[in-house]
Amino acid sequence: MNNQGFFNRVYEVVKQVPYGRITTYGAIAAYLGSKGAARMVGWALNGSYTSGENIPAHRVVNRSGLLTGKRHFGGTEVMKQLLESEGVIVEEDRITRFDELFWDPAEHL
Repeated sequence: MNNQGFFNRVYEVVKQVPYGRITTYGAIAAYLGSKGAARMVGWALNGSYTSGENIPAHRVVNRSGLLTGKRHFGGTEVMKQLLESEGVIVEEDRITRFDELFWDPAEHL
């Protein structure tokens, strides 16, 4: 599979994650038919700032609700600040109420 094509498909899914909700790298990979490619979703999001589009990558966390991508936001607190600006509570780099806020693309797209 062409990485750029996969990356663009990731971006299209992430752009649809609603304000104040979160999803996971694995949920996106599974939705795209690439279960087990969560790391590749992460790589796509690490470079999303070069896409020229507004990709809300801060809404994607690991399966435990941890902000594992936080170092890719130009400061270790930026991802947390972006989530908190949307009403998401983050404690010790983990989303609280993860199950309640989780948005599954397989259910909503």
